Amino acid sequence: MLVAYFQGIILGMAMILPIGPQNAFVLSQGIRRQYPVMVAALCAISDAILISLGVFGGGALLAQSPLLLQLVTWAGVAFLIWYGWGAFREALKPNSDTFSMDNQTLQTRYRIIATVLAVTWLNPHVYLDTVVVLGSLGEQFGDLRLWFVIGAVTASIIWFFSLALLAAWMAPWLQKSQAQRGINLVVGSVMWVIAIQLARHAFSGLLA
Repeated sequence: MLVAYFQGIILGMAMILPIGPQNAFVLSQGIRRQYPVMVAALCAISDAILISLGVFGGGALLAQSPLLLQLVTWAGVAFLIWYGWGAFREALKPNSDTFSMDNQTLQTRYRIIATVLAVTWLNPHVYLDTVVVLGSLGEQFGDLRLWFVIGAVTASIIWFFSLALLAAWMAPWLQKSQAQRGINLVVGSVMWVIAIQLARHAFSGLLA
């Protein structure tokens, strides 16, 4: 039981740690102090759903549905390009002493919810990491699969809440204009690099 639980934590953390759209968005909302706990909770809940689906049979279904994976991939590419362009625009705005929290920068609760759901559910890497990879690994634990899922979900909760709260705590330093410019450049670059990778993967799937 404990072996399955701790294996879930270790493997779940390994899947979450690499920077991606989810982590970049959680970080940016923590720095802005715009509902960071809500954003972290939505990411953790989404991961819990996806991991559970993968471990309890959804991974095989997704692996056997290339059309569904293609649709998700191209939707993700379009969203990542759009979101990355927004980050680059913020980075290229005229400089100031501190980060301006004006009405254009502040987002409504509902827009933030829509964005965090988009960076999660429109990112094919999430499905590959949680549903396919963790799903296939979790299935090997047989009757102890539930404990593996609980462990992987625990890793998601620890990581997303730690990232959001640490970013909020460091906000006074990270809200400086130069820091914000650098963060937006990194976020935009991450989004576009992942979009290019996804597009190349989707093209190779079409030509196969």
